[in-house]
This record gives sequence, C-alpha cells and structure tokens, in this order.
Amino acid sequence: MSITTFSDLGISESICTAIQEMGFEAPTKIQEAAIPAILKGGDVAGQAQTGTGKTAAFSIPLLERVDTGLNQTQGLVLCPTRELAVQSTGEILKLGSHCKGIHVTPVYGGQPIGRQISQLKRGSHIVVGTPGRLIDHLKRGTLNLESLRMVVLDEVDEMLNMGFRDDIEQILGFAGEGNTRQTVMFSATLSAAIKKLMKRWFDNPELIQVESQVSGASGIEQYLVEVRDSMRTEGICRILDLNQYKRSLVFCNTKRTCDSLVDDMQSRGYASGVLHGDMNQNMRDKVMAEFRNGRIDLLIATDVAARGLDVENVDVVFNYDIPHDPEYYVHRIGRTGRAGRDGTAYTFSAGRKNKNIRFIEKQLKMNLKSIPLPSVKEVKSSLREAFQEDVSKTLETGGLRPFIEQVEAIASDRFSPIEVAAALLKMREESRPEEKEEESGSVPKQKRSARKQRSKPTKKDPFYTPFVKKGKGRSRKRR
Repeated sequence: MSITTFSDLGISESICTAIQEMGFEAPTKIQEAAIPAILKGGDVAGQAQTGTGKTAAFSIPLLERVDTGLNQTQGLVLCPTRELAVQSTGEILKLGSHCKGIHVTPVYGGQPIGRQISQLKRGSHIVVGTPGRLIDHLKRGTLNLESLRMVVLDEVDEMLNMGFRDDIEQILGFAGEGNTRQTVMFSATLSAAIKKLMKRWFDNPELIQVESQVSGASGIEQYLVEVRDSMRTEGICRILDLNQYKRSLVFCNTKRTCDSLVDDMQSRGYASGVLHGDMNQNMRDKVMAEFRNGRIDLLIATDVAARGLDVENVDVVFNYDIPHDPEYYVHRIGRTGRAGRDGTAYTFSAGRKNKNIRFIEKQLKMNLKSIPLPSVKEVKSSLREAFQEDVSKTLETGGLRPFIEQVEAIASDRFSPIEVAAALLKMREESRPEEKEEESGSVPKQKRSARKQRSKPTKKDPFYTPFVKKGKGRSRKRR
C-alpha cells in the first residue's frame, strides 16, 4: 500500500488536525516507516539524520500512547542538548495541540530546578530532557517513572560522543526492564557502542533504516547561501534582481510558509503564485497555466504539490527551507536545467541547519558552493545595467519620433536634450522608495508597495547597523 498522507498511517483525528495546521502534507520516509512500527508497541531502533522528520516520527506514536486521564509521566525523551530538548518539546506540543489535557515538561541544566520541580509536581504526561538534569530529578524523587510507557533516546550517537553512556544506562535502569515499557531510539549511525546499548536494553528491536538511492543533478550550478531565517526572503529578492532571472521556483516545507512567502513577495512587487495541497485541482491548473504563460514569474510550492510539475525554461530554484530528504533535494533542483539547458539552485541555511546540508552533501557525494548574500550595491549596479540594455533595445527598435518631439518641446536654450533625458532618469530613480542597506538591503522594484516590518538585526548579522538615540526618536548611524 502506498502511503501519501498522514491519515494513511492510522493516526488519530486530533493529531491529523494538528499536522494539517502545521502545514505538513505527507510523511517523510523515516516517518512512513517508523510511525507504524512504533505504534505496534515493540522496541524500535531508527537510523535517521537530523532534518529528516524524526522528531515527529517518535512524537506522534508517543502522543497516541499517552492516557491524559492518568496524571503521571508516561513518556520520557532523552536529548543530548538543551537546545534539542526545547525544540523537541515545542514539536510535541504542536502535534498534541488538539489532544485535550496533554502536559509536556522540558528539563535541562541552566534553568532553575525549582521551576521544573513545581511543573513535575503538578503532573506531566511527557518529560523531555538532557541526561544530567533527568538523573538529578530521578535521584531527588521529583520524577517518577512507575507509569512509564515509552522512553525515547534521540540522537544517541551524539549523546555517546558527549560521554553520556553511563547516564543513559542509569536512566534506563530507573525506567525498569521487561514488557512494561517500550524503548525507541534514533541515531545517525549504528556504531558498535550503540549496538551494545541496544543488546542490553532493547527487547528484539525492529530496525528502521531508510537508504537513499539518489545522485546529485548534473549540469546545475548549486549554491549555499548562509543567512539567518529572517533574511531568506530578502535573499531571494537580491538574487533575482542581481541575475535578472525570468522564471523561478521556490520550495518550502509547509503550506503555511508558502502562503506567508507569496504574500511577502507580492507586496514587494513580484508576480508570484502559490501551489500546495490545500488547493483544488482547478486552482492548481490556473496557477500552472499562469506560470507557463509568464503571467506569474515566481512560483512558490511544497514538495507534494510540485510532484510531476513539468515546466520548461525554469531559470532558478530556491530552497527556502532545507528539504527533509536528499531525494526531495534532487527532485526540487531537477525542475531547472532541463533539456540540456543551464540551471541554477540556491539553498538557504544557517546555524544548526548546516548539519542537514552536510547530510545531503554526504548522501549525494557532492559539495554545495558557499556564496555570500549579494550586497545592495551589487544589486543596484545590476539593475542599472539591465535598464541600460532595455534603453539600447528601445533605441534600436525605433518609433521614437513622438517622444523626440516631446523632448524637443521641453528643451530650450537653457537645457540640451541630453540634460532633459538625464532629468527624466533622475525622476524615475527618485520615484522609487528610498533604498537603505541597513533597513532591508533589497533594491525596491518600480511600483513596489511598502514593505513589511523586519525583525530587528543583531550584531552578528553582517548587515547590522547600530542605533543611536536622537531626541525622542531614533535614527540610524551613518557608516
């Protein structure tokens, strides 16, 4: 049976509703394989990289097993770092947003333990934490695992590399042995140390390994642009303006991101359309027809909606979000560079997300070329060159007599026709919104509407410019 939606996995309606609200359309390969296996109730060991959707792969079955009528800890998730613990907690809460009465508590070092103790005393169905702080609570007796139904070891290889082996074994000892609890593990690798851990604490585990049989797309220039998330939309604008691409595809991981991005791009003056699973066939056909005939030159889509998408002359593909799977990456960038033509693909990444890029590179046996975000100066120069080319083409085409007469009527002894033309160019430039590198960096296109407020830049951002107080208001310090 082919699985195309989350409902095909036998998930409850409440969780399916939450998944739909989060904007996800179809399970990734690891989710498709692991969720049914975990729902069976046996021990499971999954080999999966960060960024493949493994958090949902264990969170969904974990939520299905929780009895909210029992106000005790029934699920325990071990994470190597507090950042991952916070991230996993957020994902579980989103997936369980329609599960009435569900309580999830993160516990990790660096946070006052008293606050965590208060939350645990009030009752928490699922506890997500780092090994050290979990052991602290177990020894204090503030965390009781008598009603534990499932324990999840996330990124086991990372925890072992960080020296948490003894801590993991100690926690599993508190959790008890036998058929009373289900043990689930996810790791990028299955080293000898991990296999030894499995032999000691797992009961005949089902091994889930999703092998990727893909190869990188040839004939496509592939670039990595490292920018913070709030600069990704800006990045698309600058790259489009700099290179004067005619037909572009942007891929996002969720429907919600697609809808938000198309609004943003349209407000900036780009003829944009969106394609995702919430649209009926008539709407999809209309958008695709507009994209093919050039009424839309920027199409924003999810992976599911873009399956089978066949459009000639796509100049560039943007990965606004990093795909969950290397095969998705190849599918996305393969929309450009078709029929022997040149193609270009840009992927936006930053910080922890670079780990996902390294995984894709390793699987595809290639390296993306890292490039900086184009500067405002570069974009301005490119736009001026393009305008000069347009003027040259218009001069070559001819049919200028009515306009020459208008210029001659304006010209007099005081001004030459060249000065009149220069004045017209100046008026054209000044009719645009003021261009400021420190505010947004993107050169506004003609007739673009006002831009949306951006998030405040930080000192780490390459485009950061400090604020200085000036009276009651604020002005930007000139470089």
